[in-house]
Amino acid sequence: MLFNSVPFLLLLLPTLLLYYLPFMQRLQLHVIVVSSFIFYAYNDPALLTLLLVSISINIASSYAIVFGPQQHRKLYATLGVVANLGILIFFKYSPLLGRSFFPEGSSLGQFLVGIPLPVGISFFTFQGISLVVEAYRGKEVQEYESIVVRGLARHALRIAAFKAFFPQLVAGPVVKAHEFLPQVRVKRFREIPWDSAFAALVVGYFLKMVVADNMKDQTFWITFPYFQDMHSLTLVVLLFGYSMQIFADFAGYSLIAIGLAQLFGYLFPENFNFPYISTSFAEFWRRWHISLSTFLREYLYIPLGGNRKGGFHTYKNLMLTMVLGGLWHGAAWSYAVWGFFHGLVLVIERLMKDWGWSTRIRLPKALQMLFIFSSVTLAWLLFKLPDFDHVIAYMKAIFTNTGVAGMQPLILFFVLLFSVPVIAYHLFYLWTRSPRPVMARIKPVIYGIMLFLILVNSGGGASFIYFQF
Repeated sequence: MLFNSVPFLLLLLPTLLLYYLPFMQRLQLHVIVVSSFIFYAYNDPALLTLLLVSISINIASSYAIVFGPQQHRKLYATLGVVANLGILIFFKYSPLLGRSFFPEGSSLGQFLVGIPLPVGISFFTFQGISLVVEAYRGKEVQEYESIVVRGLARHALRIAAFKAFFPQLVAGPVVKAHEFLPQVRVKRFREIPWDSAFAALVVGYFLKMVVADNMKDQTFWITFPYFQDMHSLTLVVLLFGYSMQIFADFAGYSLIAIGLAQLFGYLFPENFNFPYISTSFAEFWRRWHISLSTFLREYLYIPLGGNRKGGFHTYKNLMLTMVLGGLWHGAAWSYAVWGFFHGLVLVIERLMKDWGWSTRIRLPKALQMLFIFSSVTLAWLLFKLPDFDHVIAYMKAIFTNTGVAGMQPLILFFVLLFSVPVIAYHLFYLWTRSPRPVMARIKPVIYGIMLFLILVNSGGGASFIYFQF
C-alpha cells in the first residue's frame, strides 16, 4: 500500500479517528497494530505471516534476555540476532546464492531463485536486531523497563507496535528500540505538533509525487537497452536526474513517515540532512540515510573494533562495513561493488587524514561539493542498473556516443526542470545556515505552491525506490 494512494487515505483517516477517541485511549496500541497489519497485508496477505514470525521471535528473545535466567542472557541474545539474520538472509539472499553458485537448471538453484523478497524485510529485521541487542546491553532494571516491560502480554503488544508501525514499516527510517519504546504512552489529539507534521508531509509528498514520480519518466531511459543509442550529454544529464530522483524519492518517503508518526504522537529522528552539500564522503554518510549509517556504525563497525586497534584494522572495518551495507541494499553483486566503492573512498579519506594530507590539500568548498556529488551520482548507476554488464555498457556509451545525432532536448529540459526543487532545497539551506530546521523557515506561500503542484502536477504513481531493499 503506497502512501500516495486512495486505499492508504481510507486506512489512515479511520485509524486516526479511532486512535484519538477518548474511550479508545487504552487501546491505542491495539489500533496501531491492527492498522499496520492491514497496511502490510494489503498487497500480499501471505507475507503477514513472516512479519508475525519476526515479531514473535523478538518478543520472546528480548523478554527472555531481561526476565529469564540471567546466566543464559548471552545465549538468548545470540539466538535472537541469529534468527533475525537468518530470516533476512533466507528471503533476501537466497536468489543471489542460487544464481551465483548453482548451475542453470539445478532444482535447488531454481528453488532459491524463486524465493520472494518480502517488502520492508531489511528494515523490520534491523529493528528487531536493535531490540535484542539493546535489551542485552542494558545494565540496570530502569534501563530495561523503557524497552522490555514486565508482563508478557503487555510487552508483546508494545513490540508488535514497534515492529509493525506502518509509517516506517516498509522503508524506514530504521527506528531503534530506545527511540520508539520509551515514547509509548497515552497520546492526546491536542498534543499533535501540527506545524512540524504539516511541513514534513507537504515537503515529503511534494518531493515524492511532483519531483521523483515525474523524474522517473525521464530516468526510465537509463535502463538497458534504451541508453545505447543516446548522446553522451543526455546520458550524463540522465544520471544527474537519477541522483535527484533517488534523493527526492527516499527523502520524501522519510519525511512522510516522520510526519505520519507525529500525527500518532511519535517523534522520529531525521533521516536526511541535505546530503548533496557534503564536502567529504564521511560527511555524506552523516547526512544520507542517517538511521542506516548510525545503525551500521553502532551494530557493525564498532563491534568489529571501529578505530580502536590502529590504522589497518580501522581501514578493514570501514571497508567491511560498507560492503555489507551495500549488500544490505540488494541481493546483487553490483550493490557489493557500490559498497566497496564507498568503503574505498572512506578509507582513502581516512588515510589522508591520518597522514596529514587533508590539511595540506585544500580545495574551495564549492569544488569539494561538486566532486563528492559527482562521485556519489556516478555510483548511483549501480542502483539503477543492478546488472554489472549494463553499468559497464552505460559508462562506455558516455565516452563513445559523442557523435550520435540528437540530444533529446525534451528529456534534457524535463530532467533539469524537475531537478530545480532539489537544488533549491539544498541551496536554501546553504543560504540560511539557520539552527532552526529549514522547513520551519519556508514561507506559507511556498507550502501553498507545493500543495497546488501536488494536486495538479503529480507524476504517475510508483512504488518508492527503497521498497525493493
